[in-house]
Amino acid sequence: MNNSNYSGMRAGFATVTTLFFMWGFITVSIDPLIAALKAIFDLTYAQAMLTQFAFFMAYFVVSLPAAALIARLGNSKSIMFALGVMVAGCLIVPAATALNTYSLVLVALFVIASGITILQVVANPLAAALGPPERAHFRLTFSQAFNSLGTWIAPQLVSGIILAGGIFAVTHGAEVTAELRDESFRKIDTVFFAIAAALVLLALFIFAFRRLLDVTKPVDAGQQPSVATALKSRWALFGAAAIFLYVGAEVSIGSAMTNFLHEPDMLNISLEEAGKMVSYYWGGAMVGRLIGSGLLFLVKQRAPWLLAAFALGAATLCLAVTQLHGATAAYLALSIGLFNSIMFPVIFTLTLERSTAAPAATSGLLCLAIVGGAILPYVYGVIADSAGLHAAYFLPAVAYALIVVFAVAASKARTYEHGSTGPAAGH
Repeated sequence: MNNSNYSGMRAGFATVTTLFFMWGFITVSIDPLIAALKAIFDLTYAQAMLTQFAFFMAYFVVSLPAAALIARLGNSKSIMFALGVMVAGCLIVPAATALNTYSLVLVALFVIASGITILQVVANPLAAALGPPERAHFRLTFSQAFNSLGTWIAPQLVSGIILAGGIFAVTHGAEVTAELRDESFRKIDTVFFAIAAALVLLALFIFAFRRLLDVTKPVDAGQQPSVATALKSRWALFGAAAIFLYVGAEVSIGSAMTNFLHEPDMLNISLEEAGKMVSYYWGGAMVGRLIGSGLLFLVKQRAPWLLAAFALGAATLCLAVTQLHGATAAYLALSIGLFNSIMFPVIFTLTLERSTAAPAATSGLLCLAIVGGAILPYVYGVIADSAGLHAAYFLPAVAYALIVVFAVAASKARTYEHGSTGPAAGH
C-alpha cells in the first residue's frame, strides 16, 4: 500500500474516532439521568433500570436492519442518517418532561440508542479496517480510548446540571413541589438540547470528510453481509455471548454507581457529588485503553491473555465489593473501570479474526449482543431491590469470570483470514 493510501486511512481513522467519543458521551449521560429519574418519579432500582433496558434494547432491534442499511447507503450516508436519528431522539426528551411521562423518556432513549447502534455497526469494523490488519487490535482499542474520554467527561458535566438544584436542593423530608420538579425537568431538557446541537455539528463534520469513510473490504465469495450467516459461526456466537456479558456487567455497575456512592454505608455524599465521581469509573476505562492500546501494539499475539488478565481483575474487584463497605469498597468499585478498558475492543477483534462469517455479518451480531446492557442491569436492579447494591455485584463477577473462559478459549483457537480459503495459524 502506498503512502497516499496510508495517509487517507489515517485521516479516515481520525474521523471515525470522533464518533466513538460522541456515542460514549451520550451513553454515559444516562447514568446521572437514572439517578435523576429515580428521584423525580420515585422509582425502585428495577424501574429505574428500565432506562438502560430501553436504551440497550435498541441494539437487539436495530442491529439486524442496520447491516442492511449500511450495505445500501454506504458508510458515510449511514453515519449521517444515524446522527439524524439521534437528534430526533434528543428532541423527544423535552416532550416527555413537558408531559411528565416516564414512558416517553424511555421511547426517547430507545430512539437515541437506535442511532448509536447504526454507528456501532459501521464504526467498529471500519476502525479495525483503516490500516494494516496486524494492528486492528491497537486501532480499535485506541478508538475506544476516545469513547472512554466521552464517558469520563459526561458524568462531570451532566451530573453538575441535572443532579443540582430543583428537587435535589430540598433537604431530606421536605416537600417536593411541582415547581421544583419542573426545574429539574428543565435541566434535563438543557442537556439533551445541547447534545442535539453537538450531533448536528458532528453530522456536518462527517459530511465534509465523507470520502475518507467510504472504504470497503472485499467480502469472501459466497458470503453475504447478513447477520444470519454469523449464526452459523461458532466463534461469532461465542464472541456475541462475551459481548453480552461484558456490556451487561459494565452498564450494571455504572448505572447504579451514583446511588451506590450516595449510600450511608459507602461515601454518604450528595447525589450530585456521587454523580461526578462516576467519571472516575469511566475515566479508569480511558486510562486502561490508552495503556492497553500500547500493550496490544507491543504484544498483539498475546491479546487473549491480556483480556483474561483484565477480566479476572474485574471479577476479583466485584467479589471484594460484595464483602466491604465505606471508602474502600467505593474506590474498589470505581477501579473496576480500569479493568473494563480493553474488553470490548479485544473481544470484538478476537471474534472478527476467528469467525468464519463475513466481517459485516459478525459485526452486526456482536452489536446485537450489546442487548446485554438491557438485560443484566434490570436483573442487577432486581437483586439490588431485594438484597442490596453490594449483593448485586455478584452478577457482574460471574459475567467477568465467563469472559475469562472466552479469552482462554480464544488463545487456543485458529483464526480465519477473510479472502483466503481457510483458517490461518492461530495467534
